[in-house]
Amino acid sequence: MAVCEILSVGTEILLGDILNTNSRYLSVELAKIGISVLRHTTVGDNAERLAAALTTALERSDIVIATGGLGPTADDITREVCCEVMGFGIVLDREIAEGIRKFFEGRGLPMPENNLRQAYVPVGGTVFRNNNGTAPGIGLKKNGKCVVILPGPPYEMAPMYHESVVPYLTEYSDGIIVSKTVRTMCIGESAMAEKVADLLEGENPTVAPYAKKGEALLRVTAKAQTEAEALALLEPVIVDIRERLGDVVYGIDSESIEQRVVELLKEKKMTLATAESCTAGYIPKRITDIAGASQVFGYGAITYSNDVKEKVLGVKHETLVAYGAVSEQTAREMAAGIRRVSGADIGISVTGIAGPGSDGTNKPVGLCYIALDAPDEQICEKIETGRNDREYNRYVNASRALNLVRRYLEKKGG
Repeated sequence: MAVCEILSVGTEILLGDILNTNSRYLSVELAKIGISVLRHTTVGDNAERLAAALTTALERSDIVIATGGLGPTADDITREVCCEVMGFGIVLDREIAEGIRKFFEGRGLPMPENNLRQAYVPVGGTVFRNNNGTAPGIGLKKNGKCVVILPGPPYEMAPMYHESVVPYLTEYSDGIIVSKTVRTMCIGESAMAEKVADLLEGENPTVAPYAKKGEALLRVTAKAQTEAEALALLEPVIVDIRERLGDVVYGIDSESIEQRVVELLKEKKMTLATAESCTAGYIPKRITDIAGASQVFGYGAITYSNDVKEKVLGVKHETLVAYGAVSEQTAREMAAGIRRVSGADIGISVTGIAGPGSDGTNKPVGLCYIALDAPDEQICEKIETGRNDREYNRYVNASRALNLVRRYLEKKGG
């Protein structure tokens, strides 16, 4: 099976000025055509270091896909370096040059002459048309090795990959690889792995555990000649995993817990409102990141102070005095209050100590209470993360609140 390396070019990536999403995208897409990615490498805009990185990559891989460095400026060196390493000369393509001129004319802009650098192409190589920018992509094949050079901007790179590179790499494809991700919450990675230990030893499909912030995942991957055959291999393994793990599984290939919650709210034709203290708007932010969330969410309150908890949500003063803001009693009254004032079907509340300091009591940082209030049920969960990490605690507690909604909705019929 052909193996590939992805070479990301750009000093701005090394400096952290931009997030490199191209490597992840290409890894996912290459797997779909049966090409395994062996390594990701990032190198700055330096000809000597780029040449060394490419030479090393070609020694251990069949294919190298480079992204970035195809622009018009002096530090855009990927085309020249790759052609030199592969032994291809370059020449000005007058048709591409004319296309670049028309690109600028169509926008009423003068074309800087240095843009013509993008019209140089390899003699004997393959040129990939860029329908979303001015820099064409390049394909180089020699002595059993293949180098593909793509533009850096994702909105140029992704379409070019699908339109031109997938057909160009057909000879290297050996079936397809399909992956499904089983997403869980309220179980640690090690506990999850223990429950499916024998499945982790499989060869096709393979099962691999991963940890994310507040979540644990299992990636189930199968290789076959067709997608249908791969899915047939995956299905019984995923069914087995769901049976073993139970309702800690919140989705298969769901992008996030908030996506799952929005899907369920739409399915059940129900609405949600939120009342937050320590998470300070995290839940509504994540819900409204999902397209169509306005159908199921319209009201959220951030009630940091006790005074606002009383005035807006109707939390009893006596409750706050007797039990404190971070308590099961307060969380329950917050959830009931937000459901009452919003008119939503479900109210969810979060109150806790995110850190780095406590709230002046002997309650630990990381302690949180999450409550759900609905016409037929009220639930409260106590969470102790054991971590003095404000960002972690806020994110995880928001996730756990969404998960409480998810579990309530999955139990509810109709």
